[in-house]
Amino acid sequence: MKFNKTKYSTKEIVGWLWRHHKRCRLQALLNVLIGLSMVGLGLLSVDTIRTLTDIATHAKEGSILWTAMVLAVVFLFEMVMHIASTWVSAVLGVKTQNLMQQFFFRQLIRGKWQGIERYHSGDVINRLFGDVNDIVNLMTDVLPTTVIVITQFLASFIYLYVMDRMLALIVIITSPIFVLLSRVYFKRMRRIVRTIKDSNSAIQAIIQESIQHKMVIKVLGRETSMVDRLEQRQSLLRKQIKARARFSILSKTLVNIGFAGAFLIALVWGLFQLQAGLITVGVLMAFTQLINRIQRPMLDAARLLPIFVNSMTSCERLMELEELPLEPEEEPILLNGNVGIRFNDVSYQYTTKGRTVIKHFSHDFRPGSFTAILGETGAGKTTLIRMMLALINPTEGSVEAYIQTLPSPSPQGGSKIHINEQGNCSIPIGRAGGGSPALRSNFSYIPQGNTLFSGTIRENLLMGNPDATSEDMRQALHLSMADFVFNLPDGLDTKCAENGGGLSEGQAQRIAIARAILHPCKILLLDEATSALDVETEKMLLENLKQHFVNCTIIFVTHRLAVVDFTTDVIKMVRAT
Repeated sequence: MKFNKTKYSTKEIVGWLWRHHKRCRLQALLNVLIGLSMVGLGLLSVDTIRTLTDIATHAKEGSILWTAMVLAVVFLFEMVMHIASTWVSAVLGVKTQNLMQQFFFRQLIRGKWQGIERYHSGDVINRLFGDVNDIVNLMTDVLPTTVIVITQFLASFIYLYVMDRMLALIVIITSPIFVLLSRVYFKRMRRIVRTIKDSNSAIQAIIQESIQHKMVIKVLGRETSMVDRLEQRQSLLRKQIKARARFSILSKTLVNIGFAGAFLIALVWGLFQLQAGLITVGVLMAFTQLINRIQRPMLDAARLLPIFVNSMTSCERLMELEELPLEPEEEPILLNGNVGIRFNDVSYQYTTKGRTVIKHFSHDFRPGSFTAILGETGAGKTTLIRMMLALINPTEGSVEAYIQTLPSPSPQGGSKIHINEQGNCSIPIGRAGGGSPALRSNFSYIPQGNTLFSGTIRENLLMGNPDATSEDMRQALHLSMADFVFNLPDGLDTKCAENGGGLSEGQAQRIAIARAILHPCKILLLDEATSALDVETEKMLLENLKQHFVNCTIIFVTHRLAVVDFTTDVIKMVRAT
């Protein structure tokens, strides 16, 4: 089975981890301090047991009772440290993970519209939960444990070396073998783990899409084929996991053989020393415990290696998300007066090798106008909306908003405002090479399809305006022909399932329109927003929108010719050639 090369070098990953480590430093530091305390207590217990044994065999004078009490106190402190470690992981661990998830969630939400669409939503969710958990575990547990393991190895080796140099050298001879094996293991396993994580993301994507489009699958009779598709992906995952298991078993077996041999040699050496009367029984017991405390860190390191590899792969996957382009952080520019949108010789391609969706398009959406955009599928209607919202920028030309009445000076947008040839105040939205989302706050947008969130109807409406009162919501629902809400048993507090589950498509669409009505705006954009409504309801709704948004510019993307009766302008778009 072939595995792809990794995208990032170890140096790049380490640098990335250091930049993000600040969110985890308190927990990591506490874990290190607790771990080092346990190392010290462990060595103290070895020395105390050695003394206790020598007293019992009359090789040394002392009180068994008092020495045993000292050992009990050491054991008690070790228990306290274990409890403290569990408490730190439980309390600070969740907080650290939450902070990391918030960071990447913020990156995704604030990122540019183009970029994230190349990742499946199931894959993104897998990264936000699984990979973030791996990274937090690496920084708060694995790295501190590594520091502790190294300290325990060095402290135990020094203690053993002071007691018997030859024995210490016999034990340490296994280290080069372990380092060599771990280096080979790390490179190979890192590539294997990446393929396993990608397969897990693909499986989650299949399940998520199948649940989301369950009705389509049933109507098309594709239940069996979707299960087969899942089985194929799962079969590939099983093969990848088997490859990982075989390589892991081989590596661990070689390490364990080396350690077992070293322990046996050291034990025999100690027994010969005891037989010759060169050491006491207590020293021999200390030998065996110290050998374990030297080899156990190596075994712990072997146990940590798969976690390191898994975490390094998680780093790569999160680094890919972090590289997604972000929108510039700018203060919103709120416009005063009547606002229009002007397209100046605009062309657009979604990819450099793709077809030209819009070609040399120019139009002035005048302030207060009601424009219907008609056209066949693929003519670029929705692309126009995306350019108005600065989600994408023109390949050629420019898009600008302009106001007929100059606004009062404000630090938020003064440097961006220009007087055009018509004497109007114009502000660039997007142009070839870059644009600004700062004007987006002046728009209210109703996309096609069901866009309700899980929660109550009230919570959905408050997304349009967090300060809206119940009366505001009642008025917005009335204007959007959604008075049916008040006939529901729980009214505004009626719960909606995912994608507006529990409501019809037309009901969900009208609630989404009410949400847009509540949002203060200068320009209202509707993208097939009445597709689920009957003709009569649509006419009444359009009349309400005209009366409510009398000073706003309304732009309506639609296939329905009936909308034309309510508009002041009509644009018929055709596919660019």
